[in-house]
Amino acid sequence: MKNIALSSIHESLGAKMVPFAGFNMPVQYEGVTAEHLTVRNAVGVFDVSHMGEFLVTGKNALALIQKVTSNDASKLNVGDAQYSCFPNENNGIVDDLICYRLKEDTYLLVVNASNIEKDWNWIVSHNTSFNADLRNLSDEYSLLAIQGPKAVKAMQNLTSLDLAEIPFYTFKIGDFAGIDNVIISATGYTGAGGFEIYCKNTEVSQIWKAVFEAGEKYGIKPIGLAARDTLRLEMGYCLYGNDIDDNTSPIEAGLSWITKFNKEFINCDALLKEKEQKPTRKLVGFMLDTKGVPRQGYDIVDDNGVIIGKVTSGTMSPSISKGIGMGYVPTSFAKADTKIYIQVRKKALPATIVKLPFYKK
Repeated sequence: MKNIALSSIHESLGAKMVPFAGFNMPVQYEGVTAEHLTVRNAVGVFDVSHMGEFLVTGKNALALIQKVTSNDASKLNVGDAQYSCFPNENNGIVDDLICYRLKEDTYLLVVNASNIEKDWNWIVSHNTSFNADLRNLSDEYSLLAIQGPKAVKAMQNLTSLDLAEIPFYTFKIGDFAGIDNVIISATGYTGAGGFEIYCKNTEVSQIWKAVFEAGEKYGIKPIGLAARDTLRLEMGYCLYGNDIDDNTSPIEAGLSWITKFNKEFINCDALLKEKEQKPTRKLVGFMLDTKGVPRQGYDIVDDNGVIIGKVTSGTMSPSISKGIGMGYVPTSFAKADTKIYIQVRKKALPATIVKLPFYKK
């Protein structure tokens, strides 16, 4: 079990620490609902330093990235970020990721913690004909996600950059909390606005302390991974291992928007065929019509009790106080307002397919 750089700080703050993706991680502090609402209404800080970072450089860096990712990285200007995925050869997804263009021929790929080794081996195996320079920086860097509607005001005094002038899915590299060359990225996994801060492990303690001093009057609090999960689910964001995996295609997962067929990439022909012929199932969001909490693995059934799918993610939404979830169903059941049922123990609870996101500001 690996420790992140701030493990001892989280323990001193009373965090409940749990094993997650091979790391000892803070899952909650004062409670999921309170932490969730702090991010929706004010500002909170997640330590997500378990995430993986790969640096891709050289004259063929873009060519490699174009081959192994589904989105069109040629559209990235320096300072842009892009959501994408690694398609496999069997219509599935190796992982989802964010690609940052740091310089002309320098890119940073940020991948899920549980897939660092798998992703590294995957990109290395496809680099033989490109010979790009690859560096796995995952053990050297920390990542803090400062999320919430008050994030800009709370953090502005820590940098000479104008945080309000960093558009969504772009980033700046500059000074932050007395540290130079920090990546300040207007990205996140909550739908609440804010930034993700990339820094070296040796710098993160200083940044953490400064962030909480600057944010004190804005009600800033540390937030655990459990609230990160409820926040992302309210937005309908996919979680690798739940909603997408090696056996789910980006087309059926609703990720056609990051799957660009104006270039050649791994398995592009099969995915284009699937898109043209329409997938047989789709990932949908649903809301319970009655009291109850859907959980991953629960059966989705039709009005005759026939199993038509399984819940991939589910929770009680802290923002809207209803049971919400996602799961794959036959395309005929995927239209908004379609009625389905979630098998919760011996009861089939009625639910309605809804258009994502669940939470609308």
